[in-house]
Order: sequence, then C-alpha cells, then structure tokens
Amino acid sequence: MAHIILQAPSLMAADIERLAAVACAGGVQELGPTAVRLLDVDPDSRDEALAQAAAARMDAAWLDTVHRLGDCRVLAMDMDSTLVNIECIDEIADAVGRKAEVAAITEAAMRGEIRDFAESLRRRVALLRGVPETALEQVFAERLRLNPGAERLIEVARAHGLKTILVSGGFTFFTERLRRGLALDEAHANTLEVVDGVLTGRVLGDIVDGAAKARHVRELAESTGAAPEQIIVLGDGSNDLPMMSQAYYSVAYRAKPVVRAQARFALDYSPLDAVLNWFRLRH
Repeated sequence: MAHIILQAPSLMAADIERLAAVACAGGVQELGPTAVRLLDVDPDSRDEALAQAAAARMDAAWLDTVHRLGDCRVLAMDMDSTLVNIECIDEIADAVGRKAEVAAITEAAMRGEIRDFAESLRRRVALLRGVPETALEQVFAERLRLNPGAERLIEVARAHGLKTILVSGGFTFFTERLRRGLALDEAHANTLEVVDGVLTGRVLGDIVDGAAKARHVRELAESTGAAPEQIIVLGDGSNDLPMMSQAYYSVAYRAKPVVRAQARFALDYSPLDAVLNWFRLRH
C-alpha cells in the first residue's frame, strides 16, 4: 500500500485528519513536529489528496514504497537558489550597479523563457566586466548562506553512503568553497576569467548548461552503478530539468512553475532535509 508524507513548518491537526480521511489512510505516523506519514492510503485518492495538501500549504510526497536511504547512491544538487539562498551572479552584479539588469536575464533563463542558457550566461557575465575579484569574496562572506536543512541533508546522505555532487550553472569560485566546506565528493561549475584581479566579462572553457549538468550526474550514476530509483536530484530552474530527469527522486525546491510541473516531488514550504522523511533511516 502507498503512503503520503505530509510536511510543513506548522502542521495543523485538522488538516492532517482531513487528509487522512480523503486518502482513506490506515493510520497516521508522526515523524517529528513538522512531518507525518499517512499509512496504507487508497491509490485512487492520489489526485484529490495531493490537491488538498497543496491547498493547505503542505508539502506532500506520494510514495508507493518507503525505501531505505542507504539504498540510494547519489545526491545531486543545484547551487543558486537551491543549496544556497542567492543567485550569485546577481549579487556580483550588484557590485557594479547592474543587479537589476543581470537579475532580469537570470529570471527569464530560470523560467525557461531564454532557451539557450549558455548565451544567457555569456550575456550576464559580459556585464560583470571590470568587477574586482574581491567582490566575489565579499558575496561569499556576506551574502551567501546555505538554505535551511542543507547541512543535515548532506551529512545524513553521506553517512548512509551516498555520493554527493554539486552541479551549477554558476561559478567555481563559489562551488569549490562549498565543496570543501561541506565535504562534497564533486562540484562542477563555470570558471570566470580574471586578469590582474579583475573580471574580464568572459567565461573560460565550456559552459556548464543543462546538458552538462545531466552529463555530470549521469557519469557519477554510472560510476556508482546507480539506477534512477537510487538518485536524488534537487533543483529550482529550467536548466536543472535535464539532470532531474536522470532521477526518480526529482525534487523541485522553491522552484519555477516549469520545474514544479515536471518534478516528481516538491518542497515549497519545508527545508531541504525534509527529503530525509521520505526514506527509512538507520538509527
């Protein structure tokens, strides 16, 4: 029988009871103050139950089977607005008073309105010409923060044997610092050209776009022997969709509508480590 995991920062007993009735649940298991599992739900109730959960502003994950986290092998994450709270390129642009201009292109690209991600990135990076490299350090130190639940998600995943990979259309300046700080297995991103301590407005090498993100995830999956059912991928923008398609556990985190519509799971209200409640953990 299937299960529904309901999560929200503030779960209301009345909402849980109503959802349990709609789903004809065989029972309710408390997973913590912000999560419950509706046990042995009626498969025919899926659409109505998920719609009512959304109306009640709860994250709902429909699971035909609750697997062990240790059966998974790969955890892949986007960086900007997924693992961290900002779009790094927008904050760098703020150093030269071009944040609004760059952010407008970023938003259009993430919504999928600009199909060529590489071209959109080059356009935005060109606007960064003349920015001192120290501005990147300032963004990392003063503005970049991990999104809630990020550290616990990574720590628990690693403890259960998963390989962790950060795959970003952003910049190695940030991904490498995060890789070291979070002890991630891999990180892939774009390299900004710097000459005499100043950004030139160019990117070195091939652009890490949606196709490249998918390739990095696929290569790690192949090296670990991971099937789609053993892969978790989190993202928020349209360029994350190709890598999310590699995973059964494709997770839209505070995502754009085009991503939310295509992901199997979504976290609209809960922190990143809410993913862990979809699995059985060893104690």
